[in-house]
Amino acid sequence: MNVRIRLAHVMAFAGILVVSTASAQRPRPIVPGTGKLVTAVGDDFEDPNWRYVPRNPKSTEDIDENQRGPTGKSVNGRWYEGIKRGHPDIVRRVPTPPGGLPGSEGSLLLKSMFTGIPGQASNESHNQDDFICNVQYRLNGRVPVESQPNVVTRVWLPKVKDWEDRSGPHFGFRLALETTAIKESEKGFLMFKSKGPENEVYWPGMFVELQRKENTRQNYDYAYWRIRCDSKGRDFQGPPITTTGWWTLGLSCTTDGMVHYYISEGVDDLTQEDYVTSLYPYSYKTERLRSFFYNTMSRDDGRTWSTGVIVDDPKLYFASEQRMASR
Repeated sequence: MNVRIRLAHVMAFAGILVVSTASAQRPRPIVPGTGKLVTAVGDDFEDPNWRYVPRNPKSTEDIDENQRGPTGKSVNGRWYEGIKRGHPDIVRRVPTPPGGLPGSEGSLLLKSMFTGIPGQASNESHNQDDFICNVQYRLNGRVPVESQPNVVTRVWLPKVKDWEDRSGPHFGFRLALETTAIKESEKGFLMFKSKGPENEVYWPGMFVELQRKENTRQNYDYAYWRIRCDSKGRDFQGPPITTTGWWTLGLSCTTDGMVHYYISEGVDDLTQEDYVTSLYPYSYKTERLRSFFYNTMSRDDGRTWSTGVIVDDPKLYFASEQRMASR
């Protein structure tokens, strides 16, 4: 498989970008990596004794309502298994691939075979595993949007010949955000329906997407960053992935409730030139940050490993500091 870029894909992305930016005459987005580094969370994976304790079988609450505790966590207390979807099958410190951050010797490999119920192949590629940064508990609360939280990570993509051979998403980097939404619920003995404010959690971010020529009308394969999501909850095509190796991803939240997306090839610090778009995902305005996390995806056939993506130096910053929200 060869990743090839066509002008049509560039133009399609450019059209989305123009619409998104033109409709958002708001304060300038915050470049991820801005402000005070929050040293209590994040990781550099430089400790040679870094280790993750999986405590299998992993949780699959989203599929069969089975939490399968106790859940996995890293020895340093900075990462834990997502109770909703479980952790990747392989979470392992590895030597940093060439071209990584200067001085970095350790990074983290994330890889899965069973992305649904452990040991039970579903042959459904929409299943995923979560690897979650411990933000809420290490900071003793959720981060208010007034702090303007922003996160950065480096991501290494192997050569495309080593990717899982299928169309669809292969890896994700996302935020866990909260807002107040008006929702309908049933209450009382007669189950009357009423609407009222409720806390709503949502998960915007970006995914590595591969489209095989066998599944499209094109005569070539192509890969791109898929953006989640617009105001109606729809994902759309972002920048093309024209090369493998190291990329830098960033997400930031501003006091107007918007989420801002940045993507750059290589490991240099992000700048405004790496800006992709600004969105109100699902039409929500961000009020609090719970955490950030990685996703691994596979075809979940019990035989095939997911694309082995390596991550390094995930960091959280506060562009301005405010009192922490309660848990």
